[in-house]
Amino acid sequence: MSGSFRRLISGRSTAVLLASLGAGTMATGVLLNENGSLAAEAKKKLYPPSSDFPDLRKHNNCMATALTPAVYAKLRDKLTPNNWTLDQCIQTGVDNPGHPFIKTVGCVAGDEESYEVTQLTNRVVRQEHFEGKPSCMKLSLENRWSSDHFLFDKPVSPLLTCAFMARDWPDARGIWHNNEKTFLIWINEEDHTRVISMEKGGNMKRVFERFCSGLKQVEHLIQERGWEFMWNERLGYILTCPSNLGTGLRAGVHVRLPNLSKDPRFSKILDNLRLQKRGTGGVDTAATGDTFDISNLDRLGKSEVELVQLVVNGVNYLIECEKQLEKGQDIQVPAPLVMFKK
Repeated sequence: MSGSFRRLISGRSTAVLLASLGAGTMATGVLLNENGSLAAEAKKKLYPPSSDFPDLRKHNNCMATALTPAVYAKLRDKLTPNNWTLDQCIQTGVDNPGHPFIKTVGCVAGDEESYEVTQLTNRVVRQEHFEGKPSCMKLSLENRWSSDHFLFDKPVSPLLTCAFMARDWPDARGIWHNNEKTFLIWINEEDHTRVISMEKGGNMKRVFERFCSGLKQVEHLIQERGWEFMWNERLGYILTCPSNLGTGLRAGVHVRLPNLSKDPRFSKILDNLRLQKRGTGGVDTAATGDTFDISNLDRLGKSEVELVQLVVNGVNYLIECEKQLEKGQDIQVPAPLVMFKK
């Protein structure tokens, strides 16, 4: 199984921490059957790889950088035991040439074996680093939970729909939560399971402790039923998106930066702090006003605690920069942080 973790701070002094951990096989699942395997075999005989190689000249994602005609020719006709193909892995990256805020990955895994059979993902990794089904909820409750980042919506982004994330919606989707609504489990959003801890205010330690405690209980219940988190000795926790391999942990903070966000050095500061920005509504949304979702860029190379601390330190630095700019003072671009330990 797999996981990701994120913390959200609204403004400077209020915080909501979100953490997620995917479990089981990837949510994209097994989509091909015997007929799909036969179709792949027929295609292999009819068309040479050179005729199927996608035009990626205007694409800006990790897949487009890693995929060459030679690599495609080598991997196109390989199948995982579940009949997952390279073409399915890269479909989302082919259909979505670029992203206005971040460089996207451009491929997904259909099963654990995708990371071994379609070796392209290895190249990409090196670049990167139930309270009822939603369909049964009252509309007022659904709208309120969505606006509070409590309920996940039907995938509509091409980045997700091209990777089959919306198939059979809303079947087999759901949410569990505690009475305080500070601990949630999302079922079959992007990964099979996401565990989320969140809280308004700035107490990241308390939110992280709740996350760790709840996660251990979830893991115990799974193990009682003979299952375990999907983990690979070389890749770490296995998730649908290669960008989350390793710890699978994403710590994100919603923070208002009205002055710093207008400064031309903003992006460079984020890069040097190993942070990334996105809109508060998700991976491919624009910032709402001057509020950004700031999160750790890396999943590999550091422990979960180190990644959370990296975000805490980084956000504190951004807030200090914002305060200095408010006073009309200059700011400094920090020295680049090292991604991997030597």
